[in-house]
Amino acid sequence: MLKFIKHHMDTIAGIGLYPVVSFVIFFGVFLIALLYVRKARRSHIDHMASLPLADSPSTETQAHARP
Repeated sequence: MLKFIKHHMDTIAGIGLYPVVSFVIFFGVFLIALLYVRKARRSHIDHMASLPLADSPSTETQAHARP
């Protein structure tokens, strides 16, 4: 089965480009996520961390809610 798939993949022209493109997209998304986390304010991170534990909406939670 693997030989069958590998043979057909080898016959496709330019197939070697797809792993490179997928790695670049993955690495780009990873870097964007890393930059977002590094630039986030500590108060925002603490607020987001406490959301699942809050019993009722606090004034801080209501301030971040969209109308």
